[in-house]
Formats: sequence, C-alpha cells, structure tokens
Amino acid sequence: MSFGAELQESVGLLKLNTLSVSATAKYYMDVESLDDLRSALAWARENGHQTLVLGSGSNLVFAGDFNGLVIRVRIAARYWEQVDDTGATLVLGAGESWHEAVLYAAGSGYKGIENLALIPGTAGAAPVQNIGAYGVELCDTLISVTAWDRDSDQLVCLDNAECGFAYRDSLFKRSPGRYIITEIRLRLSRTKPLKLGYRDLEEYFGDATSQDLDALTVAEAVMAVRRRKLPDPEMIPNVGSFFKNPVVPAGKFEELQAMYPDVVGYPQAETVKLAAAWLIDQCGWKGFRNATVGVHNRQALVLINHSGGTGKDVLDLASEIRESVRERFGVALEMEPGIVGG
Repeated sequence: MSFGAELQESVGLLKLNTLSVSATAKYYMDVESLDDLRSALAWARENGHQTLVLGSGSNLVFAGDFNGLVIRVRIAARYWEQVDDTGATLVLGAGESWHEAVLYAAGSGYKGIENLALIPGTAGAAPVQNIGAYGVELCDTLISVTAWDRDSDQLVCLDNAECGFAYRDSLFKRSPGRYIITEIRLRLSRTKPLKLGYRDLEEYFGDATSQDLDALTVAEAVMAVRRRKLPDPEMIPNVGSFFKNPVVPAGKFEELQAMYPDVVGYPQAETVKLAAAWLIDQCGWKGFRNATVGVHNRQALVLINHSGGTGKDVLDLASEIRESVRERFGVALEMEPGIVGG
C-alpha cells in the first residue's frame, strides 16, 4: 500500500487536542486528498486497526491512548460557486479553518455565518456538531456535505435534509465513524438581514440596526464578546462549551421557575431550552479548581485543564458537575465533546 503522505508510529497527540491532554496514537497519518484518505482506510482495514478521524481536536477528550490509526483530515479548498446578485455558495475543504473561513466570507460581503466567528475547529467538523452561536446554527446556511461513506465505500453528497440536523446533533454524530466529511457547501447572502437578536449582540450594538452594519462588523463583535467570556484554548486548554443546554418540557420549566424565579430559559414550541451555565453556576462550580482541572471563572460551561490534567481528570470533574445539577434541579446535562480511548 503506497501513501501520498507519511504513515507514522507512536505519535503524541498533546498538541492535536485543544484540552492539551496527553495521549498517543499507535499510528498516525495526515491526509490531504481523497486518494490519501482511501489509502489510509484501506491500510487500516487490511491490518485490522480501528480509526479515529481528527480535525483540530477541539471537541473531544482523550481518556487514554488510541490503539489504532489516527487520520487527520487536512483537505484544503476554499472557493465560490453560483455567484449572483443575491448571494453565492462557499465551498470549503474539510481541513480548512472554520474561523478563517468565517472571516473570509464576511470580508467578502457575504452574510450567514458571521455569528459563528471564533468557533475553533475545521470546516469538516462543523456539520458533525451542527455548530451554533448567537442565534445561528450551521444548518441555517449549509446546502450539502460531501463525505466518504465507509458502509458503501463510496463518495456521497448529502443535502441539508439528509444530514438530519438538530440542536448540536446530526446524522454524522449519530452514525460515528461511518462518514468522513471531505467538503461542505454553504449558501451565503448579500441581501438577507443580519441576525442581531441575541442579548449579547443587542447590548454590544445598542441602537444600531442590521442596515447600519455589515457581516465583518458583526463577526468582530462576536469575537469581542466571545473573548470576554471564553478562554483562548492556546492560553488555557479547553474544548469550549462542555455541556449542551438541556431541553425540558414546558411543565418542568414552570416547576423550576416556581422554585427558582431567576432560572434562565429560552421557550421553544412545546419545550424550554435551559441555560446549562446558569444551572452549573447555581451549584457553585464557576471558578472551581482542583490540582489539575477546573471550571472557568467567567463561563461555567467551560472546563479547563490548567495544570496538565488527564482526560480522566476532566471526565471525573464533568461527572461531579452533572450529578450536582441532577440532584438540585432534576435535570440531566449531556456532554458536547466526544470521548476517545480509555
């Protein structure tokens, strides 16, 4: 089996995950093309090795070493299609930096993903989690995903509906390991109004309206707001929001509101999305630190690895937080990042 890229052994993953957790891949390969990817998968299959597909490691916790082949997808592409007076389609290779793509689109005058600025990770990872922030989700603009389907052993193109998007969820997350995303397409607009209804953005812009602003200005505002609240992974290792905002029936929210008038919730059709950060904060976790890991002092959703903690250290703390929220509020918190190894 020949490779266009080097197959490496016993590769440390400390710098390939934003939690800076120490772990080792038995085998490792960077892939920069579909041919590289197919060769890597064939080699793993022929040699009986599990595979782990890695982008920038911004949404996972290594609970131990990975005794298989880690495939880091670095497929590059960034160009426009179907350009007209109202908008254009942005095509991104899976290995492209998501944040850089947001700034590129906003700087080119296209709207739709500016609220998703400064989210770490690659374009290929974005659909898996259906990333979202400040009132916008990836599924709002995504047209299609191109991926290698390991079940049928072929390249497939899935449209928005076929991706099965939900809150921080997708077909790709529900079928782990089956699809390896190689490219995504986003339809962006020149004419649609900017989305400024999220409280932090309303406070930032004051009386300014969508007509007064452009996409790049909004992206810069989102970056400023995020930097006030969230630690830079390069300075303080973390994976961003560690828990999803739990969704509860309207009746459950009313019960909580009767006991805790300040409870933060966002009403939906028949349910209410609770603010997980508020729940965690009320349990006294914001700013907590033990010898190795802790909770950020400005955002209770963010677990940090301040002193060389292990994946087990992080997961043990997460379990304690989940149990305390369950005991006090009767609400189950679900973790956002994936767990690997251990």
